[in-house]
Amino acid sequence: MSAANTNDHEALKPLVKAIPPIRSRRGPRRARPAKLHGDKAYDVADLRDWLRQRRIVPRIARKGVESSNRLGRHRWVIERSIAWLFGYRRLTIRYERKANHFCAFLTLAAALTCYKKLTT
Repeated sequence: MSAANTNDHEALKPLVKAIPPIRSRRGPRRARPAKLHGDKAYDVADLRDWLRQRRIVPRIARKGVESSNRLGRHRWVIERSIAWLFGYRRLTIRYERKANHFCAFLTLAAALTCYKKLTT
């Protein structure tokens, strides 16, 4: 969690570092994603270089050059998931003072959402 007034690109490195290893059927666990999709808010040269050093292909729309419309099909999945979580009124406005309490309610909402999607 971060403050509301921070730029998106500042939170990208901690987010990528926090991705857990992915279990695969064969071979070792993947410790990193193959590519990262992002909109123009993440168009920073240092971030692109940092991702390439970690062998992650950056798929980030460039400011003034590309349209972010091509990222729409990947972005829709994220927007839809956030909308499902914000269906729980307690998460739309953060009432809790402690971040641990908010994360607990967010985890509970994610578990309930997954349960609902698996039972239908």
